[in-house]
Amino acid sequence: MKEIPIIKTRARLRTWLTIGYVLFIVYASLSPFTGWRDQGLDFAEVLDMPLHITYTAFDTTANLLAYLPFGLLVCMALRARFGAVTSVISGLCLGVLLSVCMEYLQMYLPTRVSSNMDLLSNSAGTLIGVLLAVRITSWAWLVAKLAHWRSGLFHHGKEMDFGLALLAMWMFGQVNPSMPMLGNIFISEVAHQPFVKLSPSPFNWWASAAVTLNLLMLGTLMLTLLRVHRNIATALLGVLSAVAVAKFFAAALLLKSWALLLWINTEAMLGMLVGTLLLLTVMRLPRAAAIFFGATAAICYFAIVNFVLDSSAPSSAGSVYHWHYGHLLTYNGLAQTITLTFPILLLFHLWLIRKV
Repeated sequence: MKEIPIIKTRARLRTWLTIGYVLFIVYASLSPFTGWRDQGLDFAEVLDMPLHITYTAFDTTANLLAYLPFGLLVCMALRARFGAVTSVISGLCLGVLLSVCMEYLQMYLPTRVSSNMDLLSNSAGTLIGVLLAVRITSWAWLVAKLAHWRSGLFHHGKEMDFGLALLAMWMFGQVNPSMPMLGNIFISEVAHQPFVKLSPSPFNWWASAAVTLNLLMLGTLMLTLLRVHRNIATALLGVLSAVAVAKFFAAALLLKSWALLLWINTEAMLGMLVGTLLLLTVMRLPRAAAIFFGATAAICYFAIVNFVLDSSAPSSAGSVYHWHYGHLLTYNGLAQTITLTFPILLLFHLWLIRKV
């Protein structure tokens, strides 16, 4: 493999990841996208307000940490094409511009507060991210090793770069601990009278089917990305293990103690078992048949989660959290959005690679 194609692939993948993270910031900043109206605010006055008026340690830290990955990703994307100084300055300017746009638009949302302190902390997070990216990309041995690993494990091409970004998006959405493993229905606390034993809830076959289809979609995506199909078992186990570990730590951090392991339920376990058995069959199919099977699974999953299952509102999971900041509703809403849009994006990916 020549160096130029590897560099182009590296730049494309980083660009896709950056675009995906920008969409995450837009969603988190402007959700729920309703109630737009002019509130009589002037952006110049927002920028001129004393910083202590809107300062809280939590918001400042959250905003800094939210923009740090953006700075890291955008600078790494720029470093594949430009020098270190140009990448740092351009990355920082893009981060400041993005934050300015979000703070300006928040003036028209009654549920949001536009703040110069947020702009400052967002910019600081971007600066830390771009400086960290320059440091990482200066480690030639690490960059070369990662490029060799990626080249040996995954196919190259702009379609495959989109697929890898899609895989990262799927994993990000699955980390939410208020949704079952590979599921789409939010966990909620059932209200009941004291000392009254709850009757066991009936097994939800449709929820189990959705888990099976979700695993089939993931498996089909990875089959299109991997160079060697026999690596699918190891790669799939690695992805699911990483998601499970991240989900457990997120649950330990955010959920009440009694809800710590509710994301592991019988529907999810049966769905993953059936999905694994079906994937063993898909691996033996010709490429065109496997792509058709994955597309069928995506269509069925989209139909089930939208027209059969009652996936409930993101706010329904509020009772399982011991952390009650308003960011949770955005966090759950983002997970739900990823769950609903992933099958559509997967269909687009499968259409792109049908003749590759």
